[in-house]
Amino acid sequence: MNFTEQDVLKALSHVDDPDLHKDLVTLNMVRNIAINGNQLSFSVYLTTPACPLKDLIENACRTAISHFIGPEVDVKINMTAEVTADKKTNAALPNVRNIIAVGSGKGGVGKSTVAAALGSVLSKMGANVGILDADIYGPSIPILFGVQNQAIEMEVVNGVELMKPVMADNIKLFSIGFLSNPNEAVVWRGPMISKALQQFITGVNWGQLDYLIIDLPPGTGDIQLTLAQTLPISGAVIVTTPQNVAIADARKACAMFSMQPIGIPILGIIENMAYFIPEDAPDKKYFIFGEGGARQLATQFNTQILGSLPISVQLMSDSDKGLMKDTDSLKNFTEIAQQLARQLAINNSLK
Repeated sequence: MNFTEQDVLKALSHVDDPDLHKDLVTLNMVRNIAINGNQLSFSVYLTTPACPLKDLIENACRTAISHFIGPEVDVKINMTAEVTADKKTNAALPNVRNIIAVGSGKGGVGKSTVAAALGSVLSKMGANVGILDADIYGPSIPILFGVQNQAIEMEVVNGVELMKPVMADNIKLFSIGFLSNPNEAVVWRGPMISKALQQFITGVNWGQLDYLIIDLPPGTGDIQLTLAQTLPISGAVIVTTPQNVAIADARKACAMFSMQPIGIPILGIIENMAYFIPEDAPDKKYFIFGEGGARQLATQFNTQILGSLPISVQLMSDSDKGLMKDTDSLKNFTEIAQQLARQLAINNSLK
């Protein structure tokens, strides 16, 4: 059977990326075409390893080859990814493709746990991930990953001395918790916080990252403004719980990201502790803190609900033990992480 690379590209030009609404060939997603008789292999570079449509796109490619070239072609497809980058200039972190801020209006809604879980899931899917704990007064990331006793080391990169992030489960972590005594309070004024954050950004060897997740403190104060002015943040995720007091504060956080000159797009809302399912009655769902608030918030700010998370005793226990890598604890975050990465890729394609 005779066919050429051009035949393959012509066939695959009929396969569209469902999110970007262009064909794979135009998007330069089809590469490394190799033909040997009736054997064909090629790679499809998706916009993120967390792409929820990977199987759909692969099946569409097989169908196109079978229809336009022939059903007897033996097709081998390598589904891989090249994470799209935010096109905004990033002088502070030139090797970081996307920066995601995870915020909330009030404390106690599980924001840090969500940030850690999203980072863990994206990393397990094959992305290079870093997490910056920007909650100066209440750092949680070291505890969540079980590395609170790690000391920061220094290294020289291109003649510049930089701090090395702490590695946990292939994720690069940095937090004030690695530099301060856990039994002492950090009592700093705004200018000191701003200076420290600048050091965490430019004084840390983050290296090549697909996603840098920033765990923000609750509220809408100095830290949020400093980061918004220092970094080209690709988008924000807002974490809330269903009750009115949390929604009211989350609304303020959304308003802060939306206001000019900040103008950071809100990638979506994550509703944490949305319901409870008893172990002895898995068919029942109790909305202990009410329901519907996150939906109203998403509608008001023209964004989406990335997901609703149940109250999970196991997640709470694993978080306290520093076991954020536990597969069972993270199972509810898989689809949320995929939707987040998907929305970010769509946003990047529009810039």
